[in-house]
This record gives sequence, structure tokens and C-alpha cells, in this order.
Amino acid sequence: MIKTTSRTHGAHRTAAAAAAITGALLLAACASTPPEPTVALKAAEQAIATADRTPATKGVTPELTEAREKLTAAQAAAQKKNMVLSERLAMESRIDAELALAKSQAAAAQTVNDEMKRSNATLAQEMQRNSGAGK
Repeated sequence: MIKTTSRTHGAHRTAAAAAAITGALLLAACASTPPEPTVALKAAEQAIATADRTPATKGVTPELTEAREKLTAAQAAAQKKNMVLSERLAMESRIDAELALAKSQAAAAQTVNDEMKRSNATLAQEMQRNSGAGK
């Protein structure tokens, strides 16, 4: 006959309770649907709207088109209760919109830089002409 002490019996009871709680938590995690990624969807919508309002993007860039397509796909995934896919697509959409904005701003800055270089070159030519005419 196996003799159990109150210490051994208490340890078994604690281990059994811990196993039951862990099992219940795992079952609940598998059974529940993640919440709709409203924050990610709103962030993507806002990023696209910001890029649209920026004159440099003019609304027609490959990245901005991709952002719109991914946002549409994210919304469709949310309607189908595929929240993980919806959130991933919404985040990708936001990133694509931000990339479109950054690229358009960089192109606008490059245009300004090129214009300044041309103006500086013209000014340097004028200065050379004026310094040569005064001799």
C-alpha cells in the first residue's frame, strides 16, 4: 500500500489545478476570434487620405494603388472574420501609403534641389559675365 502524505496530496492537487487552468486557457484561446483590427484599418485609411491630400503624390503612384488594394482586401477579410489577415493587410496598406507619400515628397524635394542648382549656375554665369565686362 502506498502511503501519501498531506504534502504529496497537496502537490498533486496543485499540479492538477494548474493543468486544468492551462487547458482551459488554451481552449479559450483557440476558440475565440481575434477582435476586428479597427485601429489598423483606420490607420491605413488615414495614411491613404494623407497621401491623397499631398499635391506631390497626385493620387497616382504604384505604392498608393497597392495601398488602396490592400485596404480593400483587409476590409473584405474583416467581413469574413479573418481578423489576423485583415490586420496584416491593413498594416501593409498603411506602410504602402506612407511609402508613396515619402517617395513623392522626396521627388518634390529633388525637383526643388535641381531648380536651385540651375539658379545657382545661372547666377554664377551672370557674375562671371559682369566681372569680365568691368575690365
